[in-house]
Amino acid sequence: MARLVRWTALTAAAALLTAGCSGGSSGDDRGDGDRSSAGPSAAAPSGVPEALASQALDWGRCKGTADSPAPGDDWQCATLKAPLDWSDPDGETIGLALIRAKATGDDRIGSLLFNFGGPGGSGVSMMPSYADTVSSLHKRYDLVSWDPRGVAASEGVRCRSDEAMADAESVDSTPDTPAEEQAYLEDAADFGKGCQKAAGKLMAHVSTTDTARDMDLMRHVLGDERMHYFGISYGTELGGVYAHLFPEHVGRVILDAVVDPTADTMGHAENQARGFQRALDDYLESTGQEPAQGSRKIADLLERLDAEPLPTSSPDRKLTQTLALTGIVLPLYSESGWPSLTSALEAAEQGDGSELLALADGYNERDDSGRYGTTTHSQRLISCLDDKQRPTLEETKKLLPKFEEVSPVFGAFLGWDTAGWCHDWPVAGQHETPEVSAPGADPILVVGNTGDPATPYEGARRMADELGKDVGVVLTWKGEGHGAYGSGSDCVDTAVDTYLLKGTVPEDGKVCS
Repeated sequence: MARLVRWTALTAAAALLTAGCSGGSSGDDRGDGDRSSAGPSAAAPSGVPEALASQALDWGRCKGTADSPAPGDDWQCATLKAPLDWSDPDGETIGLALIRAKATGDDRIGSLLFNFGGPGGSGVSMMPSYADTVSSLHKRYDLVSWDPRGVAASEGVRCRSDEAMADAESVDSTPDTPAEEQAYLEDAADFGKGCQKAAGKLMAHVSTTDTARDMDLMRHVLGDERMHYFGISYGTELGGVYAHLFPEHVGRVILDAVVDPTADTMGHAENQARGFQRALDDYLESTGQEPAQGSRKIADLLERLDAEPLPTSSPDRKLTQTLALTGIVLPLYSESGWPSLTSALEAAEQGDGSELLALADGYNERDDSGRYGTTTHSQRLISCLDDKQRPTLEETKKLLPKFEEVSPVFGAFLGWDTAGWCHDWPVAGQHETPEVSAPGADPILVVGNTGDPATPYEGARRMADELGKDVGVVLTWKGEGHGAYGSGSDCVDTAVDTYLLKGTVPEDGKVCS
């Protein structure tokens, strides 16, 4: 199953609604073959070969893919060349897929670059769907996103076949016996070997640091003196790493649904156990249930499924414990998904696992034909190169009681995940926690949501503290779901828009209720 980390509210909502990208309006083409290069005011990245620094992007019509249709005519796509290995910038290059829609007004500020999370999310597919949410920003910014290295159209990696993905759903993610433990770890190691075979030499060059360096090249080639950036979920970690590497190039930066940069592998898992349990408690209260009793009822359902999966409307598929947990997770990403969770849980209690299975398929990007998306593959490829920690089976077992105390529903899965996610990974990780300190950078607006399940609120304050004094500015929303901007708070949206459009930074600690 896909890890429960660093994903975006937009993706979750799209999965809930089973909707594709909207694609934008059908205006004039505005530049088939339009070429743009860095203007003289754009500071060139240090050490980048002239051939890459001076490259002109050949913007043209975007094409549809198997995963999403072609967007409308106001969207343009291009390919940026970047070094495969940033320690050898004169060596081999890779292509990074970009998408943009030009600013609609006359008073243009520059480009606003978006990363929607994951890691492993496709910005090229997501950006057109997000355009309505940021329509107020589109007047003065070119909306720009991209597929980071190792993702989708940018040398995307598929680590195993659809058939193997389906087979792996039968592996118990909370093993109870030595045989199940062995199967769990063998499946994890097999996934890593598949990634190594598919990615080849790219596997050692898809880290968050590599992508942050890509971003600075992108900034220069787009012609921007400073990086204006909107990072969501994992995109906040990416934004923090960029700010650390290039504080002098930081422009107006928003970090929404913030990853805790002080947490290591175990810390992230514990944070998420707490965050998802907190969101589940809020959901249960909204239905009139006492959270502890409601959680116990769900935990009992999961225990029964561990012993005997439920039948579904698909004759050859059953609802396992892992799939049920995945189906419960998805609706917690957005309060709008809560009614679907109620219906799915009620159906499961009555012996029908179809609705929870459908929700799990949405999260796992599995379509009706049995084809899976590649987000999980890219997510694991990137995060296992980033994260140095490789908890052993014994270390994980010792901490399981603590995880289960934090969350009777999600604790066991998230605890076991620390042992399995990067088990026997072919490439060593780079750090225990990312470095995001950015002394001298302009203020960065860090937006935290008190009801966020995937990136709990506490991470926002920790990110601001790590960015440094006079850099990190915290804006709090007392709301539900993963992410705050565009989620129904006029207070949040106004503060973010005012900062991005006028450069006015809200008071540190401002609260939107």
